[in-house]
Amino acid sequence: MHSTDRQVLDAVCRWAAAGQRFALVTVARTWGSAPRPPGAWMALRADGVVQGSVSGGCLEADLIERMLGGEFMSSAPLVHAYGLTQDEARRFGLPCGGRMELVIEPQPDVAALQALAERIARGELVRRSVTIGVAGNRITAGKAGDRVHWDGRTLSSPHGPAWRLLIVGAGQISSYLAQMAQALDYQVFVCDPREEYAAEWQVPGTTIVPGMPDDAVLELRLDPHSAVVALTHDPKLDDMMLLEALKSPAFYVGALGSTVNSQRRRERLLQYFDLTPAEVDRLHGPVGLPIGSRTPPEIAVAILAEMTAVRNGVAARFAHVAAATASSLGGVAAAVSIGACP
Repeated sequence: MHSTDRQVLDAVCRWAAAGQRFALVTVARTWGSAPRPPGAWMALRADGVVQGSVSGGCLEADLIERMLGGEFMSSAPLVHAYGLTQDEARRFGLPCGGRMELVIEPQPDVAALQALAERIARGELVRRSVTIGVAGNRITAGKAGDRVHWDGRTLSSPHGPAWRLLIVGAGQISSYLAQMAQALDYQVFVCDPREEYAAEWQVPGTTIVPGMPDDAVLELRLDPHSAVVALTHDPKLDDMMLLEALKSPAFYVGALGSTVNSQRRRERLLQYFDLTPAEVDRLHGPVGLPIGSRTPPEIAVAILAEMTAVRNGVAARFAHVAAATASSLGGVAAAVSIGACP
């Protein structure tokens, strides 16, 4: 569930508490180019107020007009399709060949939505199922890796923090990275055995994991929806974490440091630890995309950008661009790589 979708859930809970009527609209299926993926949803109040998006603006005006015209008054969910013809696609501004099926809930189950909000706030993964022609919805336990499922009659969508991020180190960079990661659906954990840093950690919604970094990795049981980033720049802490994280199924493992220090770290991991060359090759270091970052928030942006590229399967393309940039600048790009330090 994307952070923008949590805003939708917060809005409908407020509207329901104020006694306002609203409908929920969810993208069930898309063909060709589509501005929003399956599972994206929006709330549409009876007076035309909107929270969220199902098309990035292409279809919202038509949905608002239909709402104000009294079309969405039934008690049971229904299906509405857009882009069935080229003329219709052009009319609504859908990309060439785009087509979307939307599930519309004119009168959603308010109690179920409130329960959904409470379970997400507790960090749970849940699934919400809606059946066409049947009032209400069903909420069940979810699991990492769940996807939107639509069979033409029942729409089942995952909600909750589907991704996890363990940050080793509670410094400034970590603070910015944690806040940004939460906006991208990460449940954030922070481990720093240094009391002088951990005592000042103040990022709401994150979880402090006590103990040493390697123990934290084992305790969290990292899976393919997990990422780990070491930001202490202390080999005694970072290397301990990397020893366990590089053996795990985590989709991303990164560590702060300059190009020279990152190479030394790789040599150290191969020489003194029980890691194979393939496992060490999984390490992203210098961590983040090489965008010349120097301040803590800039470095956090670069780290999260690289995590997103890996998560979306486009990391290789960015690596090619970065290499070409470094070559064209005669190595300058490498000198200002993320986390560069003396």
